[in-house]
Amino acid sequence: MGDPKFPRRKFSTPFHPWKADRIAEENALQKKYGLKNKKEVWRTKSHLRVFRGRAKKLAAQIRTGNPQAEKERAQLLAKLNKMGLLSPTATLDDVLTMNVDMMLTRRLQTQLYLKGFTSSPNQARQFIAHGHVTIGGRRMNVPGYYVKRGEEDQIEIHTSSALADMAHPARPKRAEGAPAPKLKDYTPREMPGRGQGGRGPPRGGGPGRGPPRTGGPGRGPPPSGGGA
Repeated sequence: MGDPKFPRRKFSTPFHPWKADRIAEENALQKKYGLKNKKEVWRTKSHLRVFRGRAKKLAAQIRTGNPQAEKERAQLLAKLNKMGLLSPTATLDDVLTMNVDMMLTRRLQTQLYLKGFTSSPNQARQFIAHGHVTIGGRRMNVPGYYVKRGEEDQIEIHTSSALADMAHPARPKRAEGAPAPKLKDYTPREMPGRGQGGRGPPRGGGPGRGPPRTGGPGRGPPPSGGGA
């Protein structure tokens, strides 16, 4: 039967899980691009970290006159150009200026929305996951697929899908000559009432659960006056 397969995680999680500024940034990216969860942000950041780390090593090796580094440099730039992330005349310095938004924009989910097939990135994810989208006639059901250069014009709705009809109620209605849709930017905001450590402000009434009770140590007010 062979050895069982134990798939390994292909991205790294944040070193500190409770940084308010990082959480706010990830929330903004997740909402802007309609991502399922923050794992997709971490996976994209891991891919970007690999590209930038490779560019730094190649830049150092090229200074020493390593011919293999020149070959690998051309391969890296050709790959990024094919992915539509850099221009054909880009250099290693351009690799270091890449950011997460550049990579998230090349996802099939984002490209489908920018081409006007859906009314939101979340709806684009639904169309792709249900098998309504094709690239060059091939059905694609992976929202995180990086659209290669030249494949943007090949994105279509599958001919056998009911969504291929422009009059379908799920298709967005846009006037002729209307501008292409754009992604909405969300300003990262820190969680209200929470600091860097993730805990809220202290409760009122001292260290206890509430203000001290009145009427002395008993559970209620002292009894009214009266003799024996």
